Amino acid sequence: MKKYLISSMLVIAGIMIAFPLFSITYYTMVRTSTPQFCASCHEIRFAYETWKTSTHVNNAHGFVADCMDCHLPAPHDMLNFFYAKTFHGIKDIIVHFTKDEYDHQLQREKAYASFKNEQCQKCHRNILYIPDKRGAMLAHRDVLYARAGYEKKCVDCHRNLVHNKREYYRYKQYQTPYKGFGA
Repeated sequence: MKKYLISSMLVIAGIMIAFPLFSITYYTMVRTSTPQFCASCHEIRFAYETWKTSTHVNNAHGFVADCMDCHLPAPHDMLNFFYAKTFHGIKDIIVHFTKDEYDHQLQREKAYASFKNEQCQKCHRNILYIPDKRGAMLAHRDVLYARAGYEKKCVDCHRNLVHNKREYYRYKQYQTPYKGFGA
């Protein structure tokens, strides 16, 4: 009887410690996973403003790809997601407090070098069926089924979609002036 009582008490104590710890961790991850949170650092403000004018926010489908969609592994790959999110967060904090000048172009090149096609394909799944653009279908086929030595990244062709200063919103045929850069 005493053995069961001790075991029960340990299980209850474990739950009382684990549940709040998990809840706090989850809450922190959710709260720090929004574009607005990313933009709270002045280094990322430019990326946030240029993201808002891109087709990753303004598109005919109404879908919004936020920072995590492109810059982190898919959340279902939980260990890599938490590791990458934590690593980027710590790196950003260190850069914020130690660097006087933030080089957007250098960071952009580092991001492009680190991208994997799977990050783009989280959202862009059916890229082989584009009935009115045969060239795009063939180019996508070469990326998805690349021969050894001829591998390409999505960003090799789709390099300037996001994080470019624009005076207008990119939304297919609609382009309206944007006054967000002190204009």
